[in-house]
Amino acid sequence: MTTFNRRSVLLAGLGAAGSGLLAACSTDTGGSAAAHGSGPTLVSPSGAAVAATEKKRHHSGRERRFRLTATAGTVDLGGGKTVRTWSFDGRLPGRELRLTAGDTLVAELANHLPQSTSVHWHGLALRNDMDGVPPVTQRAVAPGGAFTYRFVTDTPGTYWFHPHVGVQLDRGLYGPLIVEDPHEPLRYDDEWVVVLDDWLDGVTGTPDQALAALRRGMDHGSAPHDGKGGSHGGTGGMDGMGSMGGMDGMGDMSGTGGTQGADSMPGMQGMQEMPGMDDPFMLMGATSTLLGGDAGDVKYPHYLINGRVPAAPATYQGKPGRTLRLRIINAGGDTAFRVALGGHRLTVIHTDGCPIVHEPADALLIGPGERYDALVTLGDGVFPLVALAEGKGAAGLALVRTGSGRAPSASVRPAELNGRIPVATALRAAEGVRLKARQPDVTHRIELTGGMAKYDWALNGRRFDMNDAAAHPFTVGSGQRVRLQFVNATGMWHPMHLHGHTPQLGATGPRKDTVIVLPGSTATCDFDADNPGRWLIHCHNAYHGESGMMGLLGYDA
Repeated sequence: MTTFNRRSVLLAGLGAAGSGLLAACSTDTGGSAAAHGSGPTLVSPSGAAVAATEKKRHHSGRERRFRLTATAGTVDLGGGKTVRTWSFDGRLPGRELRLTAGDTLVAELANHLPQSTSVHWHGLALRNDMDGVPPVTQRAVAPGGAFTYRFVTDTPGTYWFHPHVGVQLDRGLYGPLIVEDPHEPLRYDDEWVVVLDDWLDGVTGTPDQALAALRRGMDHGSAPHDGKGGSHGGTGGMDGMGSMGGMDGMGDMSGTGGTQGADSMPGMQGMQEMPGMDDPFMLMGATSTLLGGDAGDVKYPHYLINGRVPAAPATYQGKPGRTLRLRIINAGGDTAFRVALGGHRLTVIHTDGCPIVHEPADALLIGPGERYDALVTLGDGVFPLVALAEGKGAAGLALVRTGSGRAPSASVRPAELNGRIPVATALRAAEGVRLKARQPDVTHRIELTGGMAKYDWALNGRRFDMNDAAAHPFTVGSGQRVRLQFVNATGMWHPMHLHGHTPQLGATGPRKDTVIVLPGSTATCDFDADNPGRWLIHCHNAYHGESGMMGLLGYDA
């Protein structure tokens, strides 16, 4: 992954960044237009209200043009391991796209795959018809076809892009998207974009084969995934987990003011031999205290950092004493990663592209789809950046080299993994992006349901049909304060993602488009309805979402 040099950037403070640059993390206004569908009449993704909102975004007048070619081919993971997979331009991760807030992104997607595909721009508040979700916001790009995405990127932050077709996300079709702040308030010397991934494609099979195996469910001869003789569904599936309070109460888990200490053997909890352990795709018995129990569904042979296995790690070259900005993206399909840089303490500065009140941390827990930015002052030597696959007994590895010394072994587990891990509700949104206090105009209670026994993940007990997406929408009106209450009635954690908006977690919590909701718990998120269109809400576990844990948030026409 290419790094971006920045020498002692010190510009105007956060308030000087301007409300236009913080649109996704603040407020705007939108309109409505007529649309069709089998449910209520909703704003059309390409309607007048969407175009009007796009015109109100801050424009720099500059265009940045990119070409993305989705192609099948061989990718080198390092250490003598090559795989056949799908990727953008044969690169893993895909090429970093970097712009300045206010620039117009013009990206031509050329589809050289044997299947239709798209590009979703994860985390951005963009015009709805460019969101990349077929058939909701566009037609899928057919094999041999092309599509040009064009939209204003008016909000600085760390984002990424990936398809929104089937489980293509769990191949190699992803890359980072960085929107720089022209009024950057922070001082640092360099940047390193770190992309995490769990990998099976071309090794044990394909993501489609993994999904087919999971859909056969635990009712077909294997032991129950939650270890209780039943499914994840119903009213929780884990005794006593309701008292944990999910992400709205995780700060109470350790009694240390909103942090969670790790276990003495991080990532190894619950990996007992169980029936089904020889299945190439189905993960059995993986548990994590941080995740409230069950750690994941899918068995991965590799965990990657910037497309490399631990035996041949990606390496950042720097100088001691310099301040490095880490932009960490979890592009995984099923795995939460616990991330630490050996011998260093981090200062967390952003979540999901939005600034927070700075918070010290030894390690971070990052779910699929989440992004965290942190500053770190580098020591002298060679240091491991470890991404522990939480509860799964393995890890990804990269290196930071600022001086001489021997590289640590691929199995290294730095002490920082056992240190202070701030959870989301321990963080506070920076003043410039914090929502103004206001009672919600509309509240949607969204119950997360289903389980492993039948692999029937859903919202409110209803599995989503992408071909009839508008049949049962969560409707909002332009200008409303909207509250989403994610109630996890399953025995597993879910990283819930909202397209086109960046809600605030709790009254003063961070602005996040992807929120981990623990088993038996509720997470409450507020946002202002300022970006009209039709937007997905879904679990960013690729296999849960594709199996039905999705819904549509639609603006009334």
